[in-house]
Amino acid sequence: MTERTYPQGVPCWIDTAQPDVESAAEFYAGLFGWTFEDVMPPGAPERYLIARLGGQDVAGIGSAQEGAAVWSTYISVEDADAAVLQLLAAGATVRSSPADAGEGGRSAVLTDPEGAEFRIWQARRRLGAQVVNEPGAWNFSDLHTTNPDAAIPFYEDAFGWQVDDLGFGMLVRRPGYGDHLAATVDPGIKERQSDVAAPVGFEDAIAWIATAAANEPPHWHVSFTVADRDRTVVEATRLGARVLSQSDSEWTRTALIRDPQGAEFTASQFTPPSG
Repeated sequence: MTERTYPQGVPCWIDTAQPDVESAAEFYAGLFGWTFEDVMPPGAPERYLIARLGGQDVAGIGSAQEGAAVWSTYISVEDADAAVLQLLAAGATVRSSPADAGEGGRSAVLTDPEGAEFRIWQARRRLGAQVVNEPGAWNFSDLHTTNPDAAIPFYEDAFGWQVDDLGFGMLVRRPGYGDHLAATVDPGIKERQSDVAAPVGFEDAIAWIATAAANEPPHWHVSFTVADRDRTVVEATRLGARVLSQSDSEWTRTALIRDPQGAEFTASQFTPPSG
């Protein structure tokens, strides 16, 4: 089986820091059907679980250092140390210097000029999420920013992104990513997207940029694919989450959910016009 790989500049992994890792694992196992492997050595003061769906890596759950529970997004880089220097020059701030995550890879934590935190990942043994865009797996990460006109040039310069205003949303593309997917794990991607009349260039899509709501701090927000939004809402509520809002569009039916320890995410059901 071909493993999913992520070229530089493509979001590649998500994880959540939680005060009670065991409780968080129980919640997400119940909601998405995840199973877990604790990859920290015995006796380590913190925990880090690799969540799997159908035996393949989908996300991580780790011990919260401080503050509320939150989901984080990692962007693939070829060299974490070199990337930090480039990101600093582009206007980022380093919150945590590059450090090895065991044999899995090397990461660093930064904030963009508006203060939205993101992470970079130099893959070694762990290449990134191996299941995406399937029910129970990561769909997209969206940058919620108070000033898109300032944020877009930063990320274009830092990661080579291209942002297209589609009218209903600002789509982030990494040019050439669709060709990479077609040559590796998803040979039918362009034909499949053509069948649902996806926007031109959607095979290169890696994220969205949205204007933050009033009093919403800039941040990277995580969405998961679900088969049925309404059923997910019922199940999330039963498991102790709070449903903050629901929305229907031409392409999706979504729900904004706050998990029992406070981490927010979106559950998104794909409903293309042709369907």
